[in-house]
Amino acid sequence: MSESMTTAAPSVAAKLGAEIVGTFFLVFGVIGTALFTAGFAAGEGGLNVGFLGVALALGLSVIIGAFAFGPISGGHFNPAVTLGLAAAGRFAWRDVAAYLVAQVIGAVLGATALVAILAGGKDGALAAAQKGGFASTGWGELSPGGYNAASFFIAEIVATALFVTVILAVTGKRGAGQLAPLAIGLTLVVIALLAIPVTNGSFNPARSIATAVYGGPAALAQLWASIVAPIAGGLIAGFAHKALFEGEAK
Repeated sequence: MSESMTTAAPSVAAKLGAEIVGTFFLVFGVIGTALFTAGFAAGEGGLNVGFLGVALALGLSVIIGAFAFGPISGGHFNPAVTLGLAAAGRFAWRDVAAYLVAQVIGAVLGATALVAILAGGKDGALAAAQKGGFASTGWGELSPGGYNAASFFIAEIVATALFVTVILAVTGKRGAGQLAPLAIGLTLVVIALLAIPVTNGSFNPARSIATAVYGGPAALAQLWASIVAPIAGGLIAGFAHKALFEGEAK
């Protein structure tokens, strides 16, 4: 193949830009669904989508983002994923910090766009969303089901570890190839259906940071846990995969 026919590798700027846009899309889609339509009109007229709608929005956002931006940046959109891939030997540790910063920027911008939309709503829509925690993750008053901190940590660590394990499996040499984004997105739907009632479904520190910024004192106070638990799950999955499937790690 001639040099003119080869495809140049994406630049660092392109990769980070893809992570910003992809994470923006994820937060805008998922948190937007949670805030605008999950409980729309308190369910009157059957117009709200509930937990199932939010779980589907999460899975679909990741599927779309992975197909659109995966070829550029790998389609992480999540610090826990980036760290899990690095732990498994699939991503260079030297590039982790830049990816994490890009993901947080994209997530916060996505949440900020939602704030701008809510500011134009009636009956104090923005104030109501913030009073309700802005779909932030946590336990106690931030848990839709009122679960405690122990339940939060178990759910977030296990769910994130399963999520990253699936990513490592379907993107490996014997993985699902071009269908990998579908498997990854559907995995998120499944774990979100379990975790949303318990934790509000994070699995993603960037998403949790973005919502806590606007979610009030309780969200900010519990933010550390929404960062630590998913990262722990991602690292557990990455190191375990490398130890158990060393030959498939690259």
